[in-house]
Amino acid sequence: MSEESAGLLSHRKAEHVKVVLGQNVEGRYRYWEDIQLVHNALPEVDFSEVDPSVVLLGKPLKAPIIITGMTGGYPGAVTINSNLARAAADVGVAMGVGSERAAILKGQYPESYSCVAGFAVPLKFANIGAPQIIPQAPGDRVVGLDDARRAMELIGADALAVHLNFLQEMVQPEGDRRARGCLDQIAALAHELPVLAKETGAGLSRSVGERLRAAGVKVFDVSGTGGTSFAAVEHHRAEAQGALREARVGKIFWDWGIPSPVAVRELVPLGLPVVASGGVRSGLDVARALALGATAAGTAGGVLRAAATSYESTRAELEQIVHELRVAMFLTGSRTVADLRRARYVVTGETRQWLAPTP
Repeated sequence: MSEESAGLLSHRKAEHVKVVLGQNVEGRYRYWEDIQLVHNALPEVDFSEVDPSVVLLGKPLKAPIIITGMTGGYPGAVTINSNLARAAADVGVAMGVGSERAAILKGQYPESYSCVAGFAVPLKFANIGAPQIIPQAPGDRVVGLDDARRAMELIGADALAVHLNFLQEMVQPEGDRRARGCLDQIAALAHELPVLAKETGAGLSRSVGERLRAAGVKVFDVSGTGGTSFAAVEHHRAEAQGALREARVGKIFWDWGIPSPVAVRELVPLGLPVVASGGVRSGLDVARALALGATAAGTAGGVLRAAATSYESTRAELEQIVHELRVAMFLTGSRTVADLRRARYVVTGETRQWLAPTP
């Protein structure tokens, strides 16, 4: 990667955060609202007894929440990631960082990631992109096993997230368009490291999950449609750059993908831990995801807005989400997360249509 391309990468990461905070990038439909938990008028549990703690990858969490990887690789990310990590440590939830390619391949702003290492977050995920583990052009420097280890060491990570963002790459004017060979490289990494396979807003299907499980992946993060659309994020960037073809693709594919609740239902039967992300905005959304069988839920957009403000706002947002989850557990008579996974629910709206058997 040249000095110029490294600078462009850093600028792009800053643009992503600016677009998410300042533009409409949400999906058109709130799929989580299609999952209605059935109220229990006689919960037979005291609210003080409600315990949302779980264990994921052998690490105890006070609540089944992951701040999914969002940013890093530019100066302003130091403040955001520090606020996220401090709050995650204090509230007892997991977190990831954005793609670490800029730091591990070119030494770009490593402090925007390493700041996370100073906080006792109970479970941390390093992050690399699937398009970067295969060559995109002859002679390309790819992210290999040693690089992945450095990405983990940089933040003191317990596992490695490999994000599958090919929809985003298709809208990005400078996007990487090669995908052949990714699965083999994921398998090579998963043979040596605990790997979480993560989509970035378009969802995972059961058939893809089966291939990833066979490759040795330990956890799925579905990141389906219904939340932040990275096709929308890149649409705004492409439009600002005058890249008209990519801007139009972003608009056309704004809502492309598998709804988050549907992806959870697809992957839970495969027997690996499932993180439900994509449009999770509240503790009630977390409860809905757990009732569908997810192990934990991931949130990003709302927490990012808080983290761009202050640590206090970030912690308050996380504590509010945990409180809302506990309220939902109480109102379904669920003392533990295991109880919540047995709670009754009703599926309505577009999500019901997605889950209906194909004629």
